[in-house]
Amino acid sequence: MAAHGVGRSTRDVDLLTLSAVGLEEVWWMQLSEAGVNVSVARGDADDPLAGVVRLDQEGERRDDLVVGRYRWQRRVLERAEPAVIGGTSLPTALARDLVLLKLYAGGSQDAWDIEQLLAGPDREILITAVAADIDDLPARCRRLWKRILDPPD
Repeated sequence: MAAHGVGRSTRDVDLLTLSAVGLEEVWWMQLSEAGVNVSVARGDADDPLAGVVRLDQEGERRDDLVVGRYRWQRRVLERAEPAVIGGTSLPTALARDLVLLKLYAGGSQDAWDIEQLLAGPDREILITAVAADIDDLPARCRRLWKRILDPPD
């Protein structure tokens, strides 16, 4: 969110991959041995994600490695552009793709985040860009998008 000009009180970083290799605990053993709390959660067949790896260390920010499983998520990764986050250049989701990811997550904080992104000067450009991919998301995501664009009175 910060890379797109939206300030948040959290300092966490969410990383997206489509490689389920990241869910293998052997990759995280060194971090665990160094005092990082590593939690690996695999999604089942009905889960919208292949899994999530949460990395926590007292006094540090929390980071999540989100393991996706859909073609539209691959496009998010392909379109990512570099942004400096915490002094490190990382491939970062475009605003349009961040909206898609937030719609997919579907929580109240995610809806607020989308509203903040839409409050910027490129609102109409962002709406048009999201519209190009919205049909690839589940119906619940399209309903949330409609509710955000046309809130009930």
